[in-house]
Formats: sequence, structure tokens, C-alpha cells
Amino acid sequence: MKNTYILLLCLFLTTLVSGQERFLTKTGTISFFSKLPLENIQAENSQVLSIVDATSGQMAIAILMQSFLFEKALMQEHFNENYVESDKYPKATFKGNIIDFKSIGVVEKKVQVVGMLEIHNESIEITIDALATKTADTLVMTGAFYINLSDFAVDIPSIVRNKIAQKIKISFLFNHKPYKK
Repeated sequence: MKNTYILLLCLFLTTLVSGQERFLTKTGTISFFSKLPLENIQAENSQVLSIVDATSGQMAIAILMQSFLFEKALMQEHFNENYVESDKYPKATFKGNIIDFKSIGVVEKKVQVVGMLEIHNESIEITIDALATKTADTLVMTGAFYINLSDFAVDIPSIVRNKIAQKIKISFLFNHKPYKK
């Protein structure tokens, strides 16, 4: 009888630990900003899916391009129809690894995330500096990096080429929670 209780306790703890091997958010935030002399361009997307495997430090992110919200409806329309072609390329993705993931704890730590960023059906390898904290109930990651539009075959018409920066600042905030099946 005692062995049965020990076996059940071990199975329960194994299930509990395996349930916390992944952190997930469906409400991560990604924004971009382009500073220009005449008008800044910025948008935010708060429907970003991000999952982190706590055993390996692997991270995957999926972004629906049509979920970016702009201050001006016309900018949003041009973004989706003319630049990122959201109907043809509906999402952007990132797959990579958080370097030295095991060292992240309750004290904010600078980490690097290395992986492949795919936008507009073009992929490049990037390294992102981020700040991270982790407890049993949360994994928070925040940071910013720059991308070049030309790396992702985003065609800017010559008539507006001087009005759109070629280098765009991308910022992110992910507040992951333990994934429960």
C-alpha cells in the first residue's frame, strides 16, 4: 500500500513538472516604429502568440500581420495591401533559442535570443538582446531590435520611398504563463 502511494505521488509530481515545461502567451505585444521628418509611422499588435520550452530554451512566435493597429486607417490599409501583402503572407514567425535560458530567474537578466525571423516569405537569422525574468508563474521578456525592409523583400513604391524609413524599430513584451493542456 505504501508503494502504491509513493508511485501515485511520483506520477502526480511528474505530471505537475511536465505541465510547467512550457510558457505561453496569446496576448504578447509587438510594435514597430519608423521615425520620419514629416510623419512617424507606428503600429501595435497585441495578439501575438509566443511559446517557450523551459527545458531547452527554444522559443517560437507567430504574428498575424492584419492584427497590427495604426492610428490612421489609411496607413493600416496600405500596410496590409501594398507592403506586407497580408492576404498573401498572413503571418510572420520567429523560431529560435534563448541563450543560457537556465540562468534566468527573478532578477531581471540580459539575454540573447538567436533564430530565424520570417516576414513576407523571406527569412533572415537575427540575434536579439532582451531582458527576462522568470518565476514559477511567469516568464517575462522585453526588448527591441531593428530590421531592414529590404531584407524581407518589402517593395516600397518610389513615390513614397522617402516617406518610409528603410530601418524599422521593433519592440516586444511577452508575459508568458505556464502552459496547461
